[in-house]
Amino acid sequence: MEYVTAAVPDPRSEAAPARSGRRSLAVALLCGALGAAVALLATRQRWAEGTAAVAGGAFPLTARGSEVTGVPAALAIVGLAALVAVFAVRRAGRYLVATLLALSGAGTVAAALLGASDGSALDEKAAQTSGDTAATAAALSHTGWPYVAAAGGALILLAGLLALRYGHLWPAMSGRYERSGAPRSRAPRPVDPDRPEDLWKALDRGEDPTGT
Repeated sequence: MEYVTAAVPDPRSEAAPARSGRRSLAVALLCGALGAAVALLATRQRWAEGTAAVAGGAFPLTARGSEVTGVPAALAIVGLAALVAVFAVRRAGRYLVATLLALSGAGTVAAALLGASDGSALDEKAAQTSGDTAATAAALSHTGWPYVAAAGGALILLAGLLALRYGHLWPAMSGRYERSGAPRSRAPRPVDPDRPEDLWKALDRGEDPTGT
C-alpha cells in the first residue's frame, strides 16, 4: 500500500512576505511624512540673496523658496495626500496612487534643483525696488535650502517606490462592509415582554414575540 503525503507549507516562507510588508510599510510612512515635512520647511527658507542698486547704494534682497517656485511645496502636499490615500484603495487603485506618490517625489526633486540657480525672483524684486523694469539683482548667491527640498523630494520618491513594490502586502482601511460589499447584519435585540414597543417591533419583523 502506498501512502501519499501532503506537502505542509513552511510557516517561515509564509511569514516572510508579512515581515517584508510591515518593514516596507514603516519605512514608506516614515520617508513619505518626513520628506513632505522637509520639503515644505525648506520652501519657507531663503533660497537666494542679492542686492539692488537704489539711490547709488546697494539694497539687500532675499527670496524664499516659495517665491522662487511654488512647485516643490505643492507636490509635497500632493505626495502626502497620496501617501494617505494608498491605504484607502486596493489593487489597481493602489498602484495608481503609488505611482502618483513616486511622481510627486520626482517632481519635487526636479523643481527644487531647477530653483537652486534661479534668480528671476530676485530680478523682479530688484525691478520693483529700484523702479526700473530692466533692473536685475547684483551679487546674486544661493543658499543650500533648495538641496534640502530636493532631499525631501527624494524621500517622497522612495516612499512611492516602496508602495509600488510592496503595496500589495500592505493592509487597507477597514470599512462597514464585508468583502462582498454587503453591510454587516446586526443580531436582533432580545424582546422584552414588559415593553409593548418591543412586541410591536418583533411582530413587524415577522418574529414571534412569545418565543414559542
